[in-house]
Amino acid sequence: MLTLDMIQDAQRALSGVARRTPLDPAPKLGRGLCIKAENLQLTGSFKLRGAFNKIRSLTPEEAERGVIACSAGNHAQGIALSAAQLGIPSVICMPAGAPISKVEATKGYGAQVVLVPGVYDDAAREARRLCQEKGYTFAHPFNDPLVIAGQGTIGLEILEQLPEVEQIVVPIGGGGLISGVAYAVKHLKPECRVVGVQAVGAPSMYLSLRAGEPSELKIVATIADGIAVKRPGDLTFALCREYVDEVVTVTEDEIASAILALMEEQKTVAEGAGAASVAACMFGKVELKGRKTVCLVSGGNVDVTTLSRIITKGLSKAGRLVELTTKVEDKPGSLLRMLQVVADSGANIISVSHSREDKESDVRACIVTMVLETRDSRHAEALQLELSSRGYLMR
Repeated sequence: MLTLDMIQDAQRALSGVARRTPLDPAPKLGRGLCIKAENLQLTGSFKLRGAFNKIRSLTPEEAERGVIACSAGNHAQGIALSAAQLGIPSVICMPAGAPISKVEATKGYGAQVVLVPGVYDDAAREARRLCQEKGYTFAHPFNDPLVIAGQGTIGLEILEQLPEVEQIVVPIGGGGLISGVAYAVKHLKPECRVVGVQAVGAPSMYLSLRAGEPSELKIVATIADGIAVKRPGDLTFALCREYVDEVVTVTEDEIASAILALMEEQKTVAEGAGAASVAACMFGKVELKGRKTVCLVSGGNVDVTTLSRIITKGLSKAGRLVELTTKVEDKPGSLLRMLQVVADSGANIISVSHSREDKESDVRACIVTMVLETRDSRHAEALQLELSSRGYLMR
């Protein structure tokens, strides 16, 4: 069973192992908002805290047999590094679709990686099977009191760094992080609100709390792979029901926009799961007015190719990257005149596609599709109105 003493003991054990990550103001992301940057933790995620606290508790016999874990990437790296530091062999079952960067990083810390078709829950079943077959000790990524205690040290740090904090917003996957943070905070400052955030494509805790019991989703689909969990743990569910004030959800576009905003305004890189808390604050899912709020950015291990797609999605959501399609007369100078309207508006042309072969156009017209950089959604809307007023009908 989890206790405050366990979390405080974990904090002492993690001294010199885990970084005390910064807590910085982020006024451009929200009034009175601060960021707890666990994306700057060793291995790029908060997961090191719980992983080390679990592995240090193994008996000599358990340590000799080795440890096994299942993870989409961040818990994997935390277990691999902790096991290597303590001289314990580790095996990690990861979903086959986990970002390549996370898979390679896990191998780089010395773990044996087993890729399993499916999502986290499929990897978990394989890890359980191997555990029984080989005699490994299973290190659950969230449904374990020692892991939760390690994650709870973040709650202690936040209270030490910002004693006047009134609200903490935390991403939720299986619930280990928010369970530890909420338990620590509610025992030391019960008036502080703790709000959880899930992706709309993986709302397992959100729906479970409404159902009154842990429930399993048939599928999960989100760019926030670190919180793509089909079913919360029994222990984490119970802790969330008792100590978490509210759970909200955010869309894929909102997560992408938050990643982009963190890069531009805070000069920091967050993965989808890590940026979910910021997305909730940016898009009004969490009330900020009159509350000193801390957003926990839980990780920064995002694959470079994925990041590129997310940035594009974020720019589109913010109205800074738009695609327009219209017709122009098939006469010399027609395309140039239309492009001059775009140039005069201050938009930047990324690409132009010009085609006569369209079944919906007549023989005297061409179809033009443009991808443009604009300042914001208002700029994009003003340009479309200007083009329409000049007879260019948007499709």
